[in-house]
Amino acid sequence: MIRLFLCLSLIWMTLPAYADPPVAIAIHGGAGTIDRGRLSDEQEANIRAALTAAAQAGHQVLAEGGSSLDAVTVAVRLLEDAPEFNAGRGAVLTFDGTVELDASIMEGATLAAGAVAGMTGVRHPIEAARRVMTESPHVMLVGSGAEAFARSQELEFKDPDWFITEFRLQQLRAIQAQPQTATQLSEDWFSTVGAVALDAEGNVAAATSTGGMSNKRWGRVGDSPIIGAGTYADNRACAVSATGHGEYFIRHAVAHEICARVRLTGVTLAEAAEAVINQVLVEAGGDGGVIAVDPDGNISMPFNTPGMYRASIDSEGQLQVAIFGDE
Repeated sequence: MIRLFLCLSLIWMTLPAYADPPVAIAIHGGAGTIDRGRLSDEQEANIRAALTAAAQAGHQVLAEGGSSLDAVTVAVRLLEDAPEFNAGRGAVLTFDGTVELDASIMEGATLAAGAVAGMTGVRHPIEAARRVMTESPHVMLVGSGAEAFARSQELEFKDPDWFITEFRLQQLRAIQAQPQTATQLSEDWFSTVGAVALDAEGNVAAATSTGGMSNKRWGRVGDSPIIGAGTYADNRACAVSATGHGEYFIRHAVAHEICARVRLTGVTLAEAAEAVINQVLVEAGGDGGVIAVDPDGNISMPFNTPGMYRASIDSEGQLQVAIFGDE
């Protein structure tokens, strides 16, 4: 009996240890000219609290066995309701003083994606984007058509004034008080929001939501709702959500470019993201950053601006929340 016990003990000791599959999430609330001199203590505390809450909410979905798609949706929904960020309530205002919202979402397992652009009234544009992906044969819907689809899906709508904050009103007035307001855009804070996640099944997903640029006009749409520019997810490589001067992210297909470099050249996620954000974009004159995660749970969050609102919970369960470039 003792000999049998010793044999079983030796067998048990030589069995490989199976760790739980890694899960990870990263979120952003925008990149731009973000320095300590421009944020009050109260603003900074509110921003950090919102980033923390969104990261933790998304991570809880993952920890309970939920999908990466659900995790990024939950995280972005919270950020769309936080008036500190340029998405949903608190979005920037157009030249005419209205709010036009864009969003997109993508899952890496099937490359399924959905997007909306130029929407008004929908409380959670990311939900509309997800419904486009799951409940329509299309990838992108825009304007009144997107709004009609959202109503057919019984999504929540709010009155126009619900989205507008005093900060955004003052921001628009300051921009329009300057010369050449007819075409001028605000490029100080690209406070788009987004999330990327890896779930226990090894699937990655990405989601992005924004109000665009302050003082935009003529139905301008940036990179956030464009699959491959502001959002991309592929289980063979990574998931990416971008924030920055959208025209440059569109021209260089930034989100897809990062994933393509990982998939086709064998570089690490960090190497690919760093090269695109701090070489390709910088040389082109584009400002911004990305958050990205790969199927191994590696997270990368490079940016070429003074700061980027960001948070992550890595595969070890470690929470990181940061705003400024020196953090």
